[in-house]
Amino acid sequence: MLGRPDPRLQISEILGTEICRYHDISVVNSGTYFEWEGNPVAYAPPSSTSALTSSLHELLGLAEGSDFEDISRRGLDWLRGIAPYDLATLFLLEEDELVATTARGPLAGEAVANHRLPLRRFPSIREAIELRRARIFSEHDHAHGEGDPYDDVLDLPDGHACMVVPLCAGDHAIGLVTVDRQVCEPYAEHTRSLVEIYGQLFAVALERSQRLSALSDLRERESEAQRLEGSRIASPSRILEESADPTVQELTRRAKAVADTDTAVVIVGETGTGKEQLARAIHGWSRRASQPFVALNCAAVAAELVESELFGHVKGAFTGASGKRVGRFQTARGGSLLLDEIGELSLDLQSKLLRVLQEGKMTPVGSDQEVDVDARILAATNVDLERAVAEGRFREDLYYRLSVFPLELPPLRQRKADLALICEVVLRDVCLRLGRPIPRLTPDALGKLAEHDWPGNLRELSNVFERSLILSTAPLLTPEFIDIPCRPNRSSSVPPREGETASESILPLAEVERVQIERALAATDGRIYGERGAAKLLGIRPTTLQSRIKKHGMSRP
Repeated sequence: MLGRPDPRLQISEILGTEICRYHDISVVNSGTYFEWEGNPVAYAPPSSTSALTSSLHELLGLAEGSDFEDISRRGLDWLRGIAPYDLATLFLLEEDELVATTARGPLAGEAVANHRLPLRRFPSIREAIELRRARIFSEHDHAHGEGDPYDDVLDLPDGHACMVVPLCAGDHAIGLVTVDRQVCEPYAEHTRSLVEIYGQLFAVALERSQRLSALSDLRERESEAQRLEGSRIASPSRILEESADPTVQELTRRAKAVADTDTAVVIVGETGTGKEQLARAIHGWSRRASQPFVALNCAAVAAELVESELFGHVKGAFTGASGKRVGRFQTARGGSLLLDEIGELSLDLQSKLLRVLQEGKMTPVGSDQEVDVDARILAATNVDLERAVAEGRFREDLYYRLSVFPLELPPLRQRKADLALICEVVLRDVCLRLGRPIPRLTPDALGKLAEHDWPGNLRELSNVFERSLILSTAPLLTPEFIDIPCRPNRSSSVPPREGETASESILPLAEVERVQIERALAATDGRIYGERGAAKLLGIRPTTLQSRIKKHGMSRP
């Protein structure tokens, strides 16, 4: 009595024993299906499989390193050895529509390349994708069903050979291949079975190519980000190391001395003086330089979200926490974490931060598991922390924990001796960010910059250069392109000017509101939230301030 052939032997005959072992192909469901890397693949007997064997060997090799377009084109070419065709078209699934991307064969042309198939019009094709089974269409299907997919596109004879092959990898439906011949004879059932096998492996090869392409793009973006990050770290180092100002030279000496330790550093200075850049320079000089530098502006994040940003959270920790999230402390593991505007932290978060600094451990929001912390802490603020301690807005124990080694950055108006160097570095960074060639600053333009007192410091200088680069693409940056706007302090309390009546000096209420918002934003460096934010200064809710900013068409500085 003859028994059923061993399905493993049949699969090995089709693919080869080594190919099965290398690509993790195994048989399940008594040979009805087999799996490739965990993806279910339809099974067919090995009769008439020489063409399939050759095509699969080629396809498996191609999946290792070719791009998506190459796999699409050659995959369709190899399909012809299994199922002869006059037209084979690869459609990718985009929402509820199939979009043709690649076509091969004598009938392939521009009309086919732009073809789209809405699935709502072709329920039989939708069913083939959902069932993951190749389907042969007959003359009866075309005459009494939803019609041929190429109606109004190609003049194919009634009863021509037609088959659709779904492309699915794992739980992901990629799309579909249509196979058509002009001869009026349907494809055989064993051909359908072989094409089904090929289609499933073709889908996995396409998906692998898409993933490799996405990974390559990600690596390129990360490489570019690291390059830009490196330039951002190098720029403040140069400003500090090449300074001719005695105050900055002493600051640099102290910063380098503390850089190679894990001592907490607090950097103080006016808004825009380059506190983050100094922190990056300290990181670049330290033994942690090859590890991440992570920054969090404590004032730029809503108060209720700061804890999650710092410590991370687990799934379900609060409404909207749909998954686990790693916090900045964990992201900065092995490197440095800058807590910018640390004076804006709430007292509750200050106590949690103090515990992390003391014990080297933290607990993500919603978790009961402690996580070890290995990040060098740098803090920055334009707030007088000693005064904040005296007023009860900042914990005294945290203040002493952070201010072991304070560094104070002088404002730009006190660094005029370094202005040429600072302009060169800041202009270079702005050009790098905008993707522009670096122009040369003329002496007259530098003189114009030297006349300004720079209340916004380096940030204001960067904004001036950005405006200049928008206005001019010339290789020389001349004074007429140095746009330093005047900022008169207008308010409704200004008395009437000579010859002006009281009613003429009164501004419209909307204008008064806009001016006050501008002044508040300027005074807080665009900060909305927090104890020293613009909303607090104006005595309104942050959300109300945001709606007023939008109403007046304003932008934050």
